[in-house]
Amino acid sequence: MDDIVHQAIAKWPNVPHCYGWLGLDARGDWYLRDAQAQAAGPFGSGRPGAKGDRLRHEGLLAFIGRNYECDARGCWFFQNGPQRVYVELEVTPWIWRVADDFLLTSHTGVGAALRECLLDEQGRVFLATDLGLGLVHTLDVDRVATAVEQAGWVLREVRAAELPARHGFVLSPQQLPRA
Repeated sequence: MDDIVHQAIAKWPNVPHCYGWLGLDARGDWYLRDAQAQAAGPFGSGRPGAKGDRLRHEGLLAFIGRNYECDARGCWFFQNGPQRVYVELEVTPWIWRVADDFLLTSHTGVGAALRECLLDEQGRVFLATDLGLGLVHTLDVDRVATAVEQAGWVLREVRAAELPARHGFVLSPQQLPRA
């Protein structure tokens, strides 16, 4: 977490948490969800307008990535200065990119070590890593197939609905009682 964020938390320790205003989609893109987007439905619902507006500012994306963490309940958040902004997850808290040499990098640019490779009933590939569970970016599924053939990755079948509980993350902190 950025030092300036730690300083802001110390200066303003009682800023209320923010829910529903930030989302992470299945391709690793961040979305700002204003009141209109939230009124359109849950983040991952697929309803028109529910996702909100995709964030594109490189500096803001880097700041979010550096200050992206998980609380004890398994709710992921972006610490925006003194305010904790909880993230609505479309699928998982991490989206993995797989390089040609099979090294893993998250949507925030952090590297990770593979622990387990999972395949759900929809054909989506998930990787359990030292950082946690994430979905493989759609552009990199072919690299996973190559890793299975060449590097000995073993796919284990799972049910998608079981992944949040099994891997300790919450898709929608907004739906939980407030911390």
